[in-house]
Amino acid sequence: MNQFSTLGEALSARRESTHAVHFIEGENLERRRPYGDLHARALGLLQHFQKSGARAGSEMIILVERNEQFIDAFWAGVLGNIILVPLAPGNTNEHRMKFFRVLAKLARPGLCTDTATFNRLATFAAAHGLTDAVEKIRPATVLLDRIEDISLLGDARAASPDDIAFVQYSSGSTSEPKGVALTHRNLLSNIRAIARGINLADNDIGLSWMPLTHDMGLIGFHLTPLVCDIEHYLMPTALFVRRPQLWLAEAASHRASILCSPNFGYRHFLKAFKPGSGLPLDLSCVRILFNGAEPISPALCREFTDAMAPFGLKDSAMFPVYGLAEASLAVTFPLPTSGCATFAAQRGTLTVGSTVKPVSAATPGAATFALVGHPVTGCGVRIANDDDGALPELAVGHILIKGENVTAGYYRDDAATRAALRDGWLDTGDLGFMTAEGLVIAGRAKDIIFVSGQNYYPHDIEAMLEQHAAIGLGKVAVCGARAPSKAADEVLVFVIHRGSEQEFLPVVSLVRKSVNEIIGIPVDQVIPIARLPKTTSGKIQRYKLAGSYLDGEFAPALAALHQLAQPSGAADAGGYNEIERNLKAICDELLKDKAIGLHDNIFELGTSSLTLAQIYEKIEAIYPGQLEVTDFFDYPTIAELSKYLESRLQGA
Repeated sequence: MNQFSTLGEALSARRESTHAVHFIEGENLERRRPYGDLHARALGLLQHFQKSGARAGSEMIILVERNEQFIDAFWAGVLGNIILVPLAPGNTNEHRMKFFRVLAKLARPGLCTDTATFNRLATFAAAHGLTDAVEKIRPATVLLDRIEDISLLGDARAASPDDIAFVQYSSGSTSEPKGVALTHRNLLSNIRAIARGINLADNDIGLSWMPLTHDMGLIGFHLTPLVCDIEHYLMPTALFVRRPQLWLAEAASHRASILCSPNFGYRHFLKAFKPGSGLPLDLSCVRILFNGAEPISPALCREFTDAMAPFGLKDSAMFPVYGLAEASLAVTFPLPTSGCATFAAQRGTLTVGSTVKPVSAATPGAATFALVGHPVTGCGVRIANDDDGALPELAVGHILIKGENVTAGYYRDDAATRAALRDGWLDTGDLGFMTAEGLVIAGRAKDIIFVSGQNYYPHDIEAMLEQHAAIGLGKVAVCGARAPSKAADEVLVFVIHRGSEQEFLPVVSLVRKSVNEIIGIPVDQVIPIARLPKTTSGKIQRYKLAGSYLDGEFAPALAALHQLAQPSGAADAGGYNEIERNLKAICDELLKDKAIGLHDNIFELGTSSLTLAQIYEKIEAIYPGQLEVTDFFDYPTIAELSKYLESRLQGA
């Protein structure tokens, strides 16, 4: 691979390439963009960026939905040596609040978006006292749907290896998001390591549905293929959510050899997969199936490879890895073709500073982990105790990283940078231990909750509930808990309550509704508790709450609440009109464990964003073009949605 010093050099070198990026928009619907076209389109868009005031070293937020628009904007910024800030548009208040929190952290940023997204931001701003921020950025905004001509080329500005290419911001609806500043040197060092770690060949083909605002999607499955000059395909995340089986159908059709998904994606695919559907899948072409971005379930890995084995997928293709944005993506890789190797340890030995006790996976109290390999080229990994002392093999500690691929710090955030750096090493915030066979990730040091491939922070959700669900300050705690038999975290909300279970039912509904509507995730359990366990300094001990839940301490109270929560579904089943019957049939099919009635709020039932997208897809099949996903927020019951849909049909 050529030793480029900047991403701009790499794109310029690919102008004569025969390879391309393909944008999949649906079944038998895709667009091919040769790398040379990307360079020309980027220069044309750069002219509009510069016309709006963007200069070398200035910031540009990319807030677009479509992959093709994102790629154009990204490379335009690279060629102009503009510091890019990719953010996901999203449909929730969390996404919009994150935009304004990030905006407040930047110097004088520009914005690349479209008219509809900008208008939604303006509406949100008006309702939350943020209109000044919108008006300030309006003159520096480039609306992609208003651009008709990119024939005039911008003025390319060469970057240096240590210039910042882009800033990857963490989540944060009610807390301050942190921006990982990644330089061209960081990125290209890690891209070379990724290519070496998977033995990337000229004839490899990549395919990804991961969002380009995620480091695995952008760095792993766009920048790496382009820099290494191989063919690759990008599929919208929303398309995968609606039609997960299309992912592997497209992989088979295009003979893709490198795929990826976090844990939740494999689970989502298997839920929709119908073994007897007769799909003409040939997955013998797949040699690397990345599994990262959230805790890896070895059981789910086996379930997925077993299910796909009749279609030619090899067990050895599963490739569990460890990485994070601070490392420009990759930290450790296993050997290619090694499959999902595991390590079992006695759960009680997994505390910081302790030496883990290896046991058989069948031993009572055993915790089985995926081995995520050894450090990639150029990246160092160190396991340290609470006092930064180095720990030996099999000792649990903080995972620290160092190397050319590792960020020098957080953008315009000296406090966060100082907190993360330990004598030149960066604290990942994760806990783990090294074995002879590779690294094991034991848990999260700061109680991060993983839902559908995304990180959610307990204090974010707690602050939101105090604000929007009328829960008193300090009377709520949120944590994630994962039973040994489960493939994903359960989201638990504990609320201090000293009344009866009957009096607690409205709290359950309000908590579920608030978290679902504002954060965009379902709550698995809302649990009444007399007091919250805290440290002497007043910090909530969430791990104790999670442990008590897994031990069954709250089972009697939850059973009583379940008995009291009589759903309205059975009572009004006979009085539906045709549209209501159709909507209820769809909801009953996709909300199998929840009885929904005519006036039940879908968000109070704890409906996930994945399920919501699937419900929308089925409604779209019966009533094409009549609804948007966002209509669920305005019409959250079958009765309300049916009435709105009826008015739309009459108008049409």
